[in-house]
Amino acid sequence: MSTADAQTSFDGPRPHAVISGGGSGIGLASALRLARDGFDITILGRREGVLREAAERIRTQSPAAQARTVVADLQDPAAVERAAAEIEGAVDVLLNNAGGNVLDRGEGLAGIAANYDANFRLNVLTAVLLTEALLPRITRPGGRIISISSIAALRGANGYGAAKAAIHGWMMGLAADLAADGVTVNAIAPGYVPDTGFWDGRRTPEIVASRLAQVPMNRPGTPDEVAGAVSYLAGPDGGWTTGQIVQVNGGALFGRG
Repeated sequence: MSTADAQTSFDGPRPHAVISGGGSGIGLASALRLARDGFDITILGRREGVLREAAERIRTQSPAAQARTVVADLQDPAAVERAAAEIEGAVDVLLNNAGGNVLDRGEGLAGIAANYDANFRLNVLTAVLLTEALLPRITRPGGRIISISSIAALRGANGYGAAKAAIHGWMMGLAADLAADGVTVNAIAPGYVPDTGFWDGRRTPEIVASRLAQVPMNRPGTPDEVAGAVSYLAGPDGGWTTGQIVQVNGGALFGRG
């Protein structure tokens, strides 16, 4: 059943959401939220144990939801093909959340090249390959493709910011291509959300103070608040929103996207 078939509810067979990087952080928060919204969930990631624990949380919170796991390194085209073959049925919502920030720039031009390549592979290739693999199975009309970007894409942050900015350009082109099919394509650009693996090892008092100084609301965001934006774009009310960058950042960056 597509989201377009149920403008006010998801009665009948449950729609299906596929979430990369769904074992923790924003991906897990989004999986839990979409399960509450009435979706069955497939989560993908590289850590089997983390995925199993996440799936159990989804089932415990939403007993009516099916929660499946697929282990894959989405930077590897062959692994993505295998993962797509393991994913069952049509895909009503695809959330590209897998990614990361490689900070090490190494030595000289070779180190810079390696840094940019690693960030591109983690953040862009993972989204593009999974989307292309599942594109024939995206529900038409009514399917939703959502990619997690970052405020760094809009105000710059070396290789990571450049990679997330590439997500925006790719997303807009895909939105234009799929609009006539009734498929929406959007990106969400969160600001400072420290309760994620992205910030592991970097939650020092100095870094926290520096980040909060950039947020007019004077508090960090939460994975659940980003998941709320995912829920909107995935749900019945998001059917006329496409090609957009939705910012969730406490006012750290105004009026763009």
